[in-house]
Amino acid sequence: MLLSGHSVQELFRKPLVIISLNNVDKTFPIAGRPFYALRNVDLEIEPGALVLVVGKSGSGKSTLLNMIAGLDRPSGGEIRVADTPVHALDEDALARFRARSVGVVFQFFQLLPTLTAVENVMLAMDFVGTIPMKGRRSRALALMDQVGVGDQADKLPATLSGGQQQRVAIARALANDPPLIVADEPTGNLDSQTATQVLGLFEALAAAGKTVVVVTHNPDANVDASRLITIVDGRIEADERRSN
Repeated sequence: MLLSGHSVQELFRKPLVIISLNNVDKTFPIAGRPFYALRNVDLEIEPGALVLVVGKSGSGKSTLLNMIAGLDRPSGGEIRVADTPVHALDEDALARFRARSVGVVFQFFQLLPTLTAVENVMLAMDFVGTIPMKGRRSRALALMDQVGVGDQADKLPATLSGGQQQRVAIARALANDPPLIVADEPTGNLDSQTATQVLGLFEALAAAGKTVVVVTHNPDANVDASRLITIVDGRIEADERRSN
């Protein structure tokens, strides 16, 4: 049991700090010496926030996202998401945490090419098993309608535009109703108009109560974020709070 007496979803609804990083380091060995991708990072994120993480290539912003999502482990420090000590979970518990509590959106979509769009969304439900089998297709279709690609449900990913594939990927990230959505350069392969539309979807998710963390190299991204965090050389250089 990950959280004594509470589900992850219940804790995410409380008006508390949702994501907490305390003195987090991440090092990689290079030429026999440690390279710090993250160094002494302290960060707290409130529920329902839309947080934009910006920085140059290699600054550590994607590494930070991976720490929050439980996709990688810190070399030092503590990471808590809804009071779950993510840094201390074993591999099985970490996999369960990710599947139930975090929806991940990647730059390159990562849809399975031999499955239709709706089957890609349903597959995320199959891994977790909290959605009854008979209700999975209808839920997947509803999510695809929500992100504007319901009419593409039975098409293979290769027949969809980049923007449509990214919308399917967002629907997949929402499949198990996770309280946290993280996105790594989700508009990096999209034209500016489609990028704006996709970022608008993240704004709507945050407005609906999801906590959304988006990594981008573009500090001028057209999104109404509540926080703008700038990463430089593995450290948080600036943390700007915005009024919406």
